[in-house]
Amino acid sequence: MQAVILAAGLGTRISSLTHNQIPKGLLKVAGREILYRTLTYLQKNGVNEFIVVVNPQFKKRYEDFFKKYSFSVKFVLNSSPERGNGYSLFLAKELVKDKFVLVMSDHLYEEAFVKEAIGKEGLIVDAQGKYIDSEEATKVKINQDRVVEIGKSLRDYQAFDTGFFVLTPEVFKVAEELVSSKDVVELSEIVKKAGLKVSFVNGYFWMDVDTPEDLAKARKFLVKTAVKGAGDGLISRLINRRISTWVSSYLVEKVSPNQATFFTFILGILSALVALINVPLGGVLYQVSSILDGIDGEIARASLRTSRWGGYLDSVLDRYVDFAFLLALMWKTAPPLSFFPVVCMAMFGSVMVSYSTERYKAAFGEDIYVKVPAMKYLLGKRDERVFLIMLFCLFNRIFELFLILAVLTNLRVILTLIFAWRAQRFLT
Repeated sequence: MQAVILAAGLGTRISSLTHNQIPKGLLKVAGREILYRTLTYLQKNGVNEFIVVVNPQFKKRYEDFFKKYSFSVKFVLNSSPERGNGYSLFLAKELVKDKFVLVMSDHLYEEAFVKEAIGKEGLIVDAQGKYIDSEEATKVKINQDRVVEIGKSLRDYQAFDTGFFVLTPEVFKVAEELVSSKDVVELSEIVKKAGLKVSFVNGYFWMDVDTPEDLAKARKFLVKTAVKGAGDGLISRLINRRISTWVSSYLVEKVSPNQATFFTFILGILSALVALINVPLGGVLYQVSSILDGIDGEIARASLRTSRWGGYLDSVLDRYVDFAFLLALMWKTAPPLSFFPVVCMAMFGSVMVSYSTERYKAAFGEDIYVKVPAMKYLLGKRDERVFLIMLFCLFNRIFELFLILAVLTNLRVILTLIFAWRAQRFLT
């Protein structure tokens, strides 16, 4: 399947963001170019060739951009961008062979939107417009699943134009008629004259990036939705993520996921060293490191830089931090020899909680939190343990802490084994 990307605009409303004039599609949001996100999601959903209509003055920039990635692309030059985006579409006529996707280079979509929209036809509209300014958005009046009016000033409308189309080459006949009779042809004119079919894709994130404010809004949303999801514990859902996503929104374009991983690792080790001197303060720093432990994954997902290595490294370093902190508590409190089995069970159980879930993924190729939704109600995940440790450190109740951890973590591992056994038993 092909996709036509209209990228010939000058982006004058957003040019103040940079001293060098950069086309809007190549501006970065949450660490990635706007266009890269769209191309990546389209490619994952069956598009194997991109036809990009560009202004000649930006052709070199787009060529340099595509050299960095493996997208199959053909360029079409529009030397008269002032003739409108409908004219840009018309210029792609000779390269389009069959049904194709049409999108604008300055539109952002979440992946779920693209996945659903690409299976529909015509103009993709959204009846809700949850993430846009309805006054600025292009509205669509619909009758019998067809466009009858389209424009920003409409008062009687049923949906918003998302800038995403699934079309056939028939649309070029309408475009040609308009181009041959008018100097300036907007895409909205082609849409109206063709009476395009309308398909609804409601409630997902999408937006047209026109201003610096739009970029900031998009960045915050992309980070906010870049949370792990199913694997988060109670404390992460209620406290940690609210803070970490706020931090990540400021760091996502400044640091890499691995840099964030090493920073939180060092902070975690520092909390253990501080606990040797001051247990309450060490506990607080340990909780801070737990909150910030989410930023590497949030940055990676928001900037489309996730990797197996990154997840693996983060998991290994977390185990070192947890062991170091519990070891520091043991050293500081020097429990009697008779209490050592409890301390050992607490340490062992803390490691086994993560090992039992990660080993399930390695053995069966799926996330146990997705396979068994009830798992999220089991207490004892890392975020919950760290928060519990901080509370007991604040009151210097370390013996009681080790006893609770010994019971809580090992009980959780036993229940995890039961859930995993039942899940696999029903498959055989």
